[in-house]
Amino acid sequence: MLEKIADTLEKVRKNTPLVQAITNYVTIGDCANILLCFGASPAMVEAKAEVEQFVGMASALYINLGTLTGEQYEASILAAKKAAELGVPVVLDPVACGAIPRKIEIIKELFAAKAITAVKGNAGEIKALAGFGGKVRGVDSVDDGDNIIDACKSLAKQYNIIVAATGKTDVLTDGARTCLIENGTSLFTLITGSGCMVGALTAAAVGIAKDKFVGCAAALLAMSLAGENAEKSLEKPLPGSFHVKLMDSIYSLSRDDVIKRGKIKCM
Repeated sequence: MLEKIADTLEKVRKNTPLVQAITNYVTIGDCANILLCFGASPAMVEAKAEVEQFVGMASALYINLGTLTGEQYEASILAAKKAAELGVPVVLDPVACGAIPRKIEIIKELFAAKAITAVKGNAGEIKALAGFGGKVRGVDSVDDGDNIIDACKSLAKQYNIIVAATGKTDVLTDGARTCLIENGTSLFTLITGSGCMVGALTAAAVGIAKDKFVGCAAALLAMSLAGENAEKSLEKPLPGSFHVKLMDSIYSLSRDDVIKRGKIKCM
């Protein structure tokens, strides 16, 4: 798996996938910049008059529900349906769906359109979507992760999608294959947007990978390894410095980092 992940990361850098993002306003700049550092091309196209035409040019569509406005809702539905029609992969980040019931209804609408390729969320969000009663505080998970593998598998099988739950250990499954990614750093909790950024990276990797499961794994592992590298480069664990170093570490991530330091268990 590590060889396949390394190949996918190199493919992203070689082919520069175009990622259309309808994402939240708190972290939109971070998502754009980390996509550039990853080797992808970000396009924050969300006007409902433009999204359907643009998605035909995109390698993947990233939908993040973090600060969902009326315009974003309409644009997301239009773009997702068009992506499904054209075969463009769609990555959904169900931010705060466990705290705001309206978002669950919108997500069900996206699922009904059979547009979603992968869902990436924290443990609380994924468990809430799967009906496992996830515990959240606003946009953050306070869930202990109990039964998270079962929740991910249940959601994946129900909608025939790939599901990724981020946390101390990331869980990735398509219902048949399951992997646990054990790299990472607690410093992700000191900055806003680490989840949004890995969602954007997931869209980039899924947009270029033939095996979408491997694409998701590549994005999750890249973010986790970059976080570790950023932490190691700091004299003190300072949030602002970590944020900057994280971007540099995604940009500098090497094949050797993946092969030698990647901690992924597949079952």
